[in-house]
Amino acid sequence: MTTFPQSLNPVRGGFVLVDPDSGRASKTIPFQYNPDTLTRTLQVQGLGGEPGDRLEALRLKGPSHETYRFDAEFDATAAPEKFPDGLFPVLCALEKSLSPTYAQLQNEDQLAGQGQLEIVPVEAPLTVLVLGPKRVLPVRITDFSVAEEAFDAALNPIRAKVSITVRVLTVDDLGYPRPGDPGARAKGGTLYLTYLQQKEQFADGVDNPVTDVGVPTV
Repeated sequence: MTTFPQSLNPVRGGFVLVDPDSGRASKTIPFQYNPDTLTRTLQVQGLGGEPGDRLEALRLKGPSHETYRFDAEFDATAAPEKFPDGLFPVLCALEKSLSPTYAQLQNEDQLAGQGQLEIVPVEAPLTVLVLGPKRVLPVRITDFSVAEEAFDAALNPIRAKVSITVRVLTVDDLGYPRPGDPGARAKGGTLYLTYLQQKEQFADGVDNPVTDVGVPTV
């Protein structure tokens, strides 16, 4: 678990859930401790097929697929008075975007009972992963596992490690933001494009000539 001296005022990471209709943040779930390690994987979306396809070798058909994997650790043992229900509230908040709500399921059941055969799938909140000001990413949680490691007398979990894998949602998933659109998709598209711009700006800062690394001039 990563900790910092208080004088450094560390930035805490976490998730923000954004209402799909209004585009406003509905819940913030900060990490109790910032992850010690984080694994990023990028899968290129190239147009070329088999090796030797010279016409398409350098073409890209869209943004790369990027995934993040990390562990989030939570501990209620240091201040049990602040956690009367243990870690159930924070774990339930993290899980909220992974399945339809009670109200949504009840509504689907009522519509099915009225003979409506085609029911539009429910729309979950947009999940935004915040890892400092340079990485504010619209994501979909693709893998979520919890190891509950200690319990109080009522069997409430009081120490847990949550292993999370997320896929970054791009404009291919969310579409491009349109002026005046308040929805979460527009918000997510804007966040992704901002993230991409920031990465390009950092990349432009590496302006050493290729000869500095022993590569012959092309």
